[in-house]
Amino acid sequence: MFPESIRELAAQTLAEYGLAGYMIATAESCTGGLIAGALTDIAGSSKVVDRGFVTYTNIAKTELLGVPASLLHAHGAVSPEVAVAMAVGALAKSRADVTVAVTGIAGPGGATETKPVGRVYIATAVRGGAAKAKEYTFPGDRDAVRMATVQAALERLRLARPNGSLR
Repeated sequence: MFPESIRELAAQTLAEYGLAGYMIATAESCTGGLIAGALTDIAGSSKVVDRGFVTYTNIAKTELLGVPASLLHAHGAVSPEVAVAMAVGALAKSRADVTVAVTGIAGPGGATETKPVGRVYIATAVRGGAAKAKEYTFPGDRDAVRMATVQAALERLRLARPNGSLR
């Protein structure tokens, strides 16, 4: 189901976190659970993956992750502020040491002048440490944007440090 490059990255991420004894949780909007799917496609992932939240609607973001409705109203669901709130919410609602959250516009519709198709925000949060979002604009159709988001999210997880710092 996943390209070999994503499977390899997921396996590396799981191995690194597993050796350190750390857990991961995901909070996903535009990927609809694909990040958790890529991780759990690897045998033994239950030692590292605590849980995944698929929060496709604003109501789900609020109910499941505690993202304030006022934040969604002020910045929109596709924003660095909401991505960070999703990552922090996933941390609060899980036993994970590090979380990754994604929100974006996979297309083909939904774009605006300031938020084109392919615009994605990926945030990571570390228990007892920092939360940080990064903006991406991925080219291609819906499938390409979603797969690029999965790959970038796994790369962001590999850069997150469970000791509280993020690179």
